[in-house]
Amino acid sequence: MNTTTGINAMTAQELTKIILNKEHLFIVDVRNESDFNNWKVEGEQIEIINLPYFDLLDGVDHVLEQIPDNEPVLVICAKEGSSIFVAEQLVAAGRTQLFYLQGGMKSWSEYLAPVKVAELQNGGELFQFVRIGKGCLSYMIISEGEAAVVDTLRMTDIYEQFAREKGALITHTIDTHLHADHISGGKKLAESVGATYWLPSKDAEELTFDYAKLEDGHAITVGNTTINIQPIYSPGHTIGSTSLIVDQQYLLTGDILFIQSIGRPDLAGKAEDWVGDLHTTLYTRYKDLPEDLIVLPAHFGSITELGKGGKVSARLADIYQTNPGLSLQSETEFRNRVTANLPEHPNAYQEIRQTNMGKITPTEEEQRDMEMGPNRCAIHDH
Repeated sequence: MNTTTGINAMTAQELTKIILNKEHLFIVDVRNESDFNNWKVEGEQIEIINLPYFDLLDGVDHVLEQIPDNEPVLVICAKEGSSIFVAEQLVAAGRTQLFYLQGGMKSWSEYLAPVKVAELQNGGELFQFVRIGKGCLSYMIISEGEAAVVDTLRMTDIYEQFAREKGALITHTIDTHLHADHISGGKKLAESVGATYWLPSKDAEELTFDYAKLEDGHAITVGNTTINIQPIYSPGHTIGSTSLIVDQQYLLTGDILFIQSIGRPDLAGKAEDWVGDLHTTLYTRYKDLPEDLIVLPAHFGSITELGKGGKVSARLADIYQTNPGLSLQSETEFRNRVTANLPEHPNAYQEIRQTNMGKITPTEEEQRDMEMGPNRCAIHDH
């Protein structure tokens, strides 16, 4: 799509494909330095520099040497407008193959890439939705014309459209815990399609709407596939955190365990109270599970965690060998390491928790702003 001669729009979907295919791309990010340092586009073959927009208002001649010629260059800003302005300046200076990111970092934050995880034993399918710009992962289990969505994001139209394309009716939406880094779309999606919304009851004490209790010993059936909510009540990230075993093969860990890191226990202000629960879940409950289970977390912390096709997964046994959060010798050492290494809080995390409880109802634009930036649900992110 041309906006002016020599400049083309690149969509978030096209940029995602470049990253997942590990193709080289040079990016000029024109946001201010603090925003860039906080959160940027990343990829194994992505080369990126920060040239703030306000330093380019009088021209780009002084930065041309930093930008390669005769290869595609993508210019990025927060919403789109500044990147078009800078790209036009670069074209006027004689550069070609200029692109701008359509919708800016806002569109990058919201794009979901569906990745097939596996065929299930009784004919079903399991998909992972990779929110590559935010590090969030959600899931859809499909079987016999029915579907369940786990840790639904607020962009619910994407799940509805995907289910339609698969000929499936969404009958359940499930949150593994009360989220604090992004706004849940679970209740909204359930209301839209007439599904049941599930949430652990210990995370739901301040909820202002009805829900179904996600509890040990209760199984949720999707077509021919049983999602076993057993045995895993797995507190620590939140007091209610509950993991799901799907098809006796896949362990959906929510924000308790990631591929290279572990969940943080402090987003409700209770790090000292919950760190013991986190230790018990990771060092006792999960240890009792079959080691061949494939872990599917609700987040990734580094682009290096994306495997073939963008899938984020690993065997439970392998994670115990490589994850630094699972190698601490004593509970005391674990407590000290976890509480001493808490990263910055997610952007607007208190307001996000309030939204997910139904206590406040921000506008769509306010929700976008609340979610801007990286996820920060992990301790040991690389």
